[in-house]
Amino acid sequence: MDGVRLLRLGKRLTDLGRAMVTDAASAHLTAGELAVVSDVYRHPATSVQEIRARTGFAQSHVSVSVARLREGGLLDATADPADGRRTLLTVSDRARNAVRARVAQPAEPVIAKAVPDPDQARRVTELLDELAALLLP
Repeated sequence: MDGVRLLRLGKRLTDLGRAMVTDAASAHLTAGELAVVSDVYRHPATSVQEIRARTGFAQSHVSVSVARLREGGLLDATADPADGRRTLLTVSDRARNAVRARVAQPAEPVIAKAVPDPDQARRVTELLDELAALLLP
């Protein structure tokens, strides 16, 4: 397998994964907003500056995304107890529950849509499980 094919496979797997974890409510989010929500999900009680540093996005992009996500009820903000001028962001309970419900779903239905032959879909699932065991920490 060459690098281009590996990148294409990675993109296809990303698209399949996104189909699993993206519901109708989050489908309207941009890729950047999804990245911001994901970052805050992994790093609760975080600031815009910390999100910017981890994602590599411009601060203006992070600030606009955070404002939109707060308006949509996906992020909660509180004043930093150590520095009242700073705002700390956390994924809202509503968003956290929605994410947990989506990621708990099995991948087989999404794979079955991508690979209509049931035997091949089952084989793809087995291979993905094997790859995950080998490549993921």
